[in-house]
Amino acid sequence: MLIYNAKILTLDAQNTVYENGFIEFGERIKNIGDMNSCPPISKRAFKTSINANGATLLPGFVDAHSHVGVWGNAEGVEGDDGNETTDPCTPHLRALDMVNPTDRCFAEAAAAGITTVMCGPGSANPIGGQFLTLKTAGSKLIDERVMKAPAAIKFAFGENPKMVYRERSEAPVTRMATAAIIREQLFKAQRYMAALEKSQNDTEADPPEFDMKCEALLPVLRREIPVHAHAHRADDIFTAIRIAKEFNLRLTLVHATEAADIADELLAHDIPAIIGPVLCDRSKPELAQHSIMTAARLERAGASFAIATDHPVIPVQYLPLSAGLAIRGGLSPERALRAITIDAARLCGVDARVGSLEVGKDADIVMVSDEFYEVTSTPEMVFVNGRKVE
Repeated sequence: MLIYNAKILTLDAQNTVYENGFIEFGERIKNIGDMNSCPPISKRAFKTSINANGATLLPGFVDAHSHVGVWGNAEGVEGDDGNETTDPCTPHLRALDMVNPTDRCFAEAAAAGITTVMCGPGSANPIGGQFLTLKTAGSKLIDERVMKAPAAIKFAFGENPKMVYRERSEAPVTRMATAAIIREQLFKAQRYMAALEKSQNDTEADPPEFDMKCEALLPVLRREIPVHAHAHRADDIFTAIRIAKEFNLRLTLVHATEAADIADELLAHDIPAIIGPVLCDRSKPELAQHSIMTAARLERAGASFAIATDHPVIPVQYLPLSAGLAIRGGLSPERALRAITIDAARLCGVDARVGSLEVGKDADIVMVSDEFYEVTSTPEMVFVNGRKVE
């Protein structure tokens, strides 16, 4: 397939822009460049050739934190699979077993240009389980749409675990207990890992008794995947950083409502943030400092961040609109686009495949004729893995 006569924002390392260019692709991008180097346009060469007539091509959008297919669309309690509130420590629970790939919200996401999402459990538990990244279109079998699983382990700090377990008269009912539960499980997983490694290197040492929770935390302790830490308030952010330092974990903050107030500290510790939902009210104490200017303040400080919807809090198809609100709050349009493409892909651990338009990457492409963030903007065409979304 070939699309030509298009303005192309590649978002590659050089931030290359082709004012009048082409892109050739199958499942992956094969060639991209200026029209001066476009191959001959003929039916013999391409099954389909599309004249963009000056429209803009963008990388597929990436929602770095959502629960699409987890709280089922219009299903009520029947589709509520986001939180296993019978145990505050559940690192072994897998998003792969909770996401419903036939949820119509995936189709709405794809039609709006969101081609990749990161999905996983909610924030009821101090350790909630495993996130994954997947495409919003393709096979009905979720296993064939998964890009990375596990992609992160969910930790939650602050109000949510406290309130859930206070109602049950169980721990944690304080921030101290939330941190202690997380630490305890990480200490157990450390000892489990040490015993496992000893048994692999010493034929006389017995392996530890299998522990599924500890097994699930091994990729985190080995820094193979990050912790995605739900934290709004600055004190909760600092607790997440403290624990990450204690156990030498890779940390990404999620929501991070007060992150801009402590941007210097985030920079000092090289901590990125996934902010959002941008479009929401101050519905609870932790959101008292919520502002559409957070992204702009982080940009000015030089911090690393992405923008997410937290679907179903904000429907996933409004990710570009969320970026637009951040622009209204002072964020540059260029950084807003990066925050829902390449920067989001990087924080999801899938930037080698998506987030920019480069040879060898997945052919996830969005064609627009106006600004991507406008409330009236609707993609003219969307391709996921080189296949047009109908």
